[in-house]
Amino acid sequence: MRVQLVDGGDLPAYADGIRQVYAEAFSTPPWNEDPSAAGLYVERLADDALRPGFTAALALDGDTVGGFATAWATPGVFPADRSYGHVAEALGPERVTEWLCGALEVDELAVAPGARGAGLGAALLSAVTEAAPDGRCWLLTSVHAEATLRFYRRAGWHQVPVPVPGRAGLVVLLGPDHPAGTPGAHL
Repeated sequence: MRVQLVDGGDLPAYADGIRQVYAEAFSTPPWNEDPSAAGLYVERLADDALRPGFTAALALDGDTVGGFATAWATPGVFPADRSYGHVAEALGPERVTEWLCGALEVDELAVAPGARGAGLGAALLSAVTEAAPDGRCWLLTSVHAEATLRFYRRAGWHQVPVPVPGRAGLVVLLGPDHPAGTPGAHL
C-alpha cells in the first residue's frame, strides 16, 4: 500500500472504501460505534473538506482504501460544539489559545484491521501532520483506547495530564514537535 495526500474534492471517489475502513475500525471496543456511523462520517467529510487547512491522506492498494487520516487548522476562536467545550473547560482559555488555536487538529485516523502492523498508521499520521505550523498539532482520543494511546506514544505524541470532563473519557495529545510538549515545557 502507498500513502498519499488527497484533495478534499477527490475524497468522494473513495467514499465506499473510507466508509468500510471507518466501520471496521470504530465498531469494535473501545469505540463500539454502530456501523451506520460510518455513513454519517462520510457525509460529514464533505463539509470537513471545506475547513481551512483541511488535509487528508489515504493508504491505497490500487483503488482499495486500507486506511485514512484527516486534519484541519483549529480556528482562532475555539469552537464550542462536539467535544471542544469540554477541552476548553479542561485546559482553560490561555492554554487553548496558545496550544490549540491555529494548530493542526488530527480529526480521524483509521487503518483497516487486515492492513495493520505495516506502518500505515504512522505514515498516514505523518502525511497529515507534516505541514503543522511550527510543529503545532494535536488530537483527542479516549483513555479507554489503550492500543491507540500506545501507538501515539510510540509516534512521540505527548498526553496532556489534564482529564477532559464528560462521559467519553477523552484526553488531549500534542504532536511530537509541539512546543508545549517538548522537554522543559510545562504541560
